[in-house]
Parts: sequence; C-alpha cells; structure tokens
Amino acid sequence: MANRDSERTLAVFIDFENLAIGFKHRPGEFDIKMILERLLEKGKIIVKKAYADWHDYHKYTRSLHEAAIELIEIPKRSMTGKNSADIRLAVDAMDLAWSKEHIDTFVVVSGDSDFSPLVSKLKENGKHIIGLGMKQSTSDLLANTCDEFIFYEDLEQAPPPTPSPAVDSGVPKDKREVFDLLFESIAALLRENRDPIFASMVKDTMQRKRPSFSESGYGYRSFSNLLEDAQKRGFIKLRRSREAGGSYVVEGFVE
Repeated sequence: MANRDSERTLAVFIDFENLAIGFKHRPGEFDIKMILERLLEKGKIIVKKAYADWHDYHKYTRSLHEAAIELIEIPKRSMTGKNSADIRLAVDAMDLAWSKEHIDTFVVVSGDSDFSPLVSKLKENGKHIIGLGMKQSTSDLLANTCDEFIFYEDLEQAPPPTPSPAVDSGVPKDKREVFDLLFESIAALLRENRDPIFASMVKDTMQRKRPSFSESGYGYRSFSNLLEDAQKRGFIKLRRSREAGGSYVVEGFVE
C-alpha cells in the first residue's frame, strides 16, 4: 500500500452498462474526461478498462478510445447469461491484483451491489478501493464497502472545497496557463488532505494532469522558480522543509 505522501497507482474498471442505466433519465451527456480528471488527483492511472456490449453503446466508444480506455466486448446477456460482464470484470481485477503488486488502488466504476464481494476481496489483499457511480443506480451496500465512494453528480455540481485563486491580468499571458494548472493541482492535493504538500508532489500532479508539462516551456529554469514566482505574485505560501533537504513545501493559497 502507498502511504499518504507517495504517489498511488490506479487500475480503473468500468461497468459501463450500470453507468448507462443511471444516464437514462437525466439530461446531459456522459463525460469520461471529468471522471479521469478527478481520479488523476488520486494518483497515476496504470490500467483503464470498460466492459459492455459496445453495439448498444457505440456513441460513447469514440470518447472512451480518445481517453485510452481499453474496451472489453461483452456479448448480450440473452446470449451469455445475466452476469457475464460482472464476472469478466471481477476476474480481470483479481488477476491484476495478484500479478501486479505495484498497483495499490482499484477503482470500480459501477453502482452494482454484485461487486461488493470483489471489493471485499481486493481489500483483503491490501488494496485501496475507490467506487464511482450514479446516485440513481448505486447500491448502498457497494458504496459502504468501498474505502471511498464518489458520485458522478457531485463531480458535475459540487464547487471545489478549496477554490484556487483567479489568475488576473497582472500575470503575463504566456504564464497564465501554467499558473492555472499549478493552482488546480495544489487545490487537488488540498482536497485529498495531503500534508505536507511537497513541491515534488505538486509537479507530479501537474504532469499527471498534463503529461507534456515542463516548467522550462514557460521560461522557468526549475520548478522551484515557478513556485517562487507564484509566491512573489501573492498567490501561494511556501516554506522550506527541514525533513526533505530544504525543498519547498506549499502551505496553501494566500487569502
């Protein structure tokens, strides 16, 4: 298991049919990017798989492909039996848990109570379990069995508990993009109750959110220079850490 200060490694398993049930009677389109953005705040996503009869959900396949999610084809229930997708997902998850010890966090995107035994078994094997589903199609049994449970609707509606500062016109245009990413990443770490927030954790989060990120592309010689600039402009508070060789710790935003 990863400790609070190390980077988690995630495997994401999506029971897409269960999500589709939740979307039948509500406005709006399913947004996989919103889910992945939230999960990237938890750690590095190593595996992403989604299970369904994709003939029935073909309009979603393009966005899932673009998010680099492996689509596992499950034939219609009338041909294979009621729980074919559930069984395949459970088998794949347990196989990964036993074969890839470095993956410490499993994300079950579903609200189906049938996954409760899988969640319990993964926890017995020392894995941290995050559930994610729609309120209308999520079983209380599954939600209570997971270590954490995130409702899709909360991702859409809830304001961030730690709002990040707005980048004003006093910041040069070529710096605004990186400041937005920096503040978004710090807010994510605060939401995850990380303490202390080391500079390396902030940079790791920024790179997970945007793999092409490099501070040098914005004119900074080092990541510390970027943090110092943000502090100089009155956005964040920094201190030096005695425990980490004098590296920076982000204490939070300036109110």
